[in-house]
Amino acid sequence: MQLRTIAPSAPFLATLLAAPQLVSAFYLPGVAPAAYARDQLVPLNVNAIRPVAGPDAMLHSVVSYDYYHPLFQFCVPPDGPKDVGSSLGGILFGDRIKTSPFELKMASNESCKALCKTTYQKEAAGFVNQRIRSGISLNWLVDGLPAGQKIIDEQSGTEFYNPGFLLGQHTGDGDQVLFNNHYDIIIEYHEVPGSQELYRVVGVIVQPESKKYKGPIDGQACNADLDPVILNEAGATEVQFTYGVYWVPSKTAWATRWDKYLHVFDPKIHWFSLINSAVIVVFLVLTVMSVLVRALKKDIARYNRLDQLNLEDLSGTSALMEDGVQEDSGWKLVHGDVFRTPKHPLLLSVLVGNGAQLFVMTGVTIALALLGFLSPSNRGSLGTIVILLYTILGFVGGYTSSRMYKSFQGDKWKLCIILTPVLVPGIVFSSFFLLDLFLWAKSSSGAVPFTTMLVIVLIWFLISVPLSCAGSWVGFRAAALEPPVRTNQIPRQIPPVTTYLKPVPSMLLVGLLPFGAIFVELYFIMSSIWFSKIYYMFGFLFLCYGLMIMTCAAVTVLMVYFLLCAENYNWQWRAFLAAGTTSGYIFLNAVIYWVSKLSLGGFAGSVLYIGYSLLISFLFFILTGSIGFFSSWLFVRKIYASIKID
Repeated sequence: MQLRTIAPSAPFLATLLAAPQLVSAFYLPGVAPAAYARDQLVPLNVNAIRPVAGPDAMLHSVVSYDYYHPLFQFCVPPDGPKDVGSSLGGILFGDRIKTSPFELKMASNESCKALCKTTYQKEAAGFVNQRIRSGISLNWLVDGLPAGQKIIDEQSGTEFYNPGFLLGQHTGDGDQVLFNNHYDIIIEYHEVPGSQELYRVVGVIVQPESKKYKGPIDGQACNADLDPVILNEAGATEVQFTYGVYWVPSKTAWATRWDKYLHVFDPKIHWFSLINSAVIVVFLVLTVMSVLVRALKKDIARYNRLDQLNLEDLSGTSALMEDGVQEDSGWKLVHGDVFRTPKHPLLLSVLVGNGAQLFVMTGVTIALALLGFLSPSNRGSLGTIVILLYTILGFVGGYTSSRMYKSFQGDKWKLCIILTPVLVPGIVFSSFFLLDLFLWAKSSSGAVPFTTMLVIVLIWFLISVPLSCAGSWVGFRAAALEPPVRTNQIPRQIPPVTTYLKPVPSMLLVGLLPFGAIFVELYFIMSSIWFSKIYYMFGFLFLCYGLMIMTCAAVTVLMVYFLLCAENYNWQWRAFLAAGTTSGYIFLNAVIYWVSKLSLGGFAGSVLYIGYSLLISFLFFILTGSIGFFSSWLFVRKIYASIKID
């Protein structure tokens, strides 16, 4: 399976961004091509009805619905709709795939075919009209390929397919809407090379129309010039559903059929963002290297010379040198306190353990997506692999938290073992469950079924918790991470610090730069989540993730160095919280996005948006906070291991 992740540009990234080409020689599991003989039925399945941008380019709802919701009154198969198997990730992301009454025969055209006739009463008419006004799209799948509408990018002039098509449209005068009841289904196909009368589907377009039929349906009724259907909210409206099927030969290869759906709007924005972030990272890394190579090397050499003079018992010179050291470099003066156990060591250990688990999970997931293993053709694969990796990596979280807690000389090891796999996942699951109640109340298809919730709980307690406990057991049995210098019994007094090193200003400064590295990509991710678009630019995402890690580590290390120079040795929580402040900017960005791009009138929609944004920000808080903590921890151990202390 070959999947293009981005449009190629800069040569120095060509190899990395073309990595998905390496898997073009074979088909990935679950996405093998299906071939059909002439007149063989090609399955058309229906998925959830999802909100998209309305006529004003604003999103008016975040609630999706089941295709066979009673008030939509769509035609059902003769034997009733049946569920089509979906992965765990697909269910969590709202996929509700079911069979449909449409009959598509390979390479056999149908100009006008009747489906069913139904009557919309006042309640149903008002419900459907309101959904049309808010902007909502139908989602069909033909041979696993989404049915979409053909769109031309005005900037580049390229043609691409946008998944989904509108339930109806505005008339252009007032608030009246038209209801689409006829669908022209245009299917692109090609013959399998070397086969006899075998074909594959390589593209699907649906052109919906509104037609008010006045007589029986024959082969020409759909082509007549008819008035549109307007659902009467004060009475009953009879609607006849029809469709036509048109098969068009295409030279598109099956392996590249998704290319039409994967379109980059103005890729220059991505490149500008990457270059801008790379410049910031280079500047920060050079600054940190300057601190390490010049200031620290010079200070360490001077401090070691002082130690040598002390050994030679040159007391006069020693006192003079010591005064110089105290004036020039304050970080060495706190060597007896810098590894002092911080406040709430258990909570910090649990958070950084879960942060390490999230860090590895995110990196592996993005790498797999970059290589094409999480292609959009394998629906729900992204969500499934995230849950699978987080479950398996419970061992990493338990091991990291236990080793860190042991280095803090904590004695509540049983509580550490229990809280590591329970605290953070428990907060996430509880929040997700509460938000799901709003979806259940709205009869939304996005509501996760109770059975799926039960499966997640079983996976959590039967696999993730035991693995985390095993990791904690191994971590506690391992040798303690001894600090390179001794800790004094009496804590040193901390002098007042300058304004920019106070907790709030320093946190705001440190969190801003990592957010800048992912700002542009975050916008596209949010658009794909809320506007039901396909996100596939994993090449850019991989680079942004790496830049965010380097930025987060460099700026946190720089803050910790200045903090130690100011003789403030309480760096552990400061490093975690300062780097974690990136999540605050992410939430603020979500609020700005809510105000500028969304128009969620209902209370439930607003609660869902804010709730999910807070949940994502919370996970980012743990992830970036852990990156900042571990980078600072390595930095502090490195510099204090380089000086000689009697």
